[in-house]
Amino acid sequence: MIDTLVEKIKKTNAPIVVGLDPKLGFIPRHILDKAYGDYGKNLQGASAAIYTFNKEIIDATYDLVPAVKPQIAMYEQFGLPGLVAYDNTVKYAKSKGLVVIGDVKRGDIGSTSESYAIAHLGSIDIDGTKFKLFDEDFATVNPYLGTDGIKPFTDVCKEEGKGIFILVKTSNPSSGEFQDKLMEGKPLYQHVGEMVDKWGSELIGKCGYSSVGAVVGATYPEVGKIMREVMPHTYILVPGYGAQGGKGKDLVHFFNDDGLGAIINSSRGIIAAYKNEAYAKFGEEGYADAARQAVLDMKADIESAF
Repeated sequence: MIDTLVEKIKKTNAPIVVGLDPKLGFIPRHILDKAYGDYGKNLQGASAAIYTFNKEIIDATYDLVPAVKPQIAMYEQFGLPGLVAYDNTVKYAKSKGLVVIGDVKRGDIGSTSESYAIAHLGSIDIDGTKFKLFDEDFATVNPYLGTDGIKPFTDVCKEEGKGIFILVKTSNPSSGEFQDKLMEGKPLYQHVGEMVDKWGSELIGKCGYSSVGAVVGATYPEVGKIMREVMPHTYILVPGYGAQGGKGKDLVHFFNDDGLGAIINSSRGIIAAYKNEAYAKFGEEGYADAARQAVLDMKADIESAF
């Protein structure tokens, strides 16, 4: 799957992933009113509005970017109807040719980890018949439980041709409470990065990168430089751009000399762009057009840094 992602990044010349992290406060009134009229002001109505919102964002941006990243918590909070919206979003994005990174941050051991991997990347065997479930292309994974938690995912990745992104240094302000702690003279995140490089060594694609990637936040550009050296064959998923403060100039060291090696996420900076003064001219009705312009501006910002 890493070969597919790299191919699409090259084709679009946009190392950008659109984070589909919808909140009801992001959704224009006309979409909410229609969904509530059809289903009621309930979980089904809210979930229908979310899917409509996502679908129009995808329609406005799929030709510009290689991938989208729905964050499952934003859907789970609406119960089963929310998960239906998540599933529909994944399916629709894939139908438009996009790579889907399921931001699920799963992590456990043994059969539990295997079950998470099956749910998001694999297929379940029911009396001899296999069924795909959410079927994302990549999933984010928490490494806190070590190899026991990662191996079930890499096994499924090998079987299904999928990939994962492992949390290494996250973009949130308190990430350093654990991730920056020194162990044997190095911060914990560097030890995790070394393990990511090891875990991914058997999943190197034709492009020279592994299907086992890493998450390193744009809010810590100096860490990006270190981790780029520690993980030369690892694709880095970089959150924290835009709304969290990351800028194009912060991203240079996340990339290799070939211009590849990283994909930058922006969520509310794109999907809620119409709420930003810079895109206010589009109005609520033009929220998808505002999202498209935000992608174009993000692409230009990244290009200007090199």
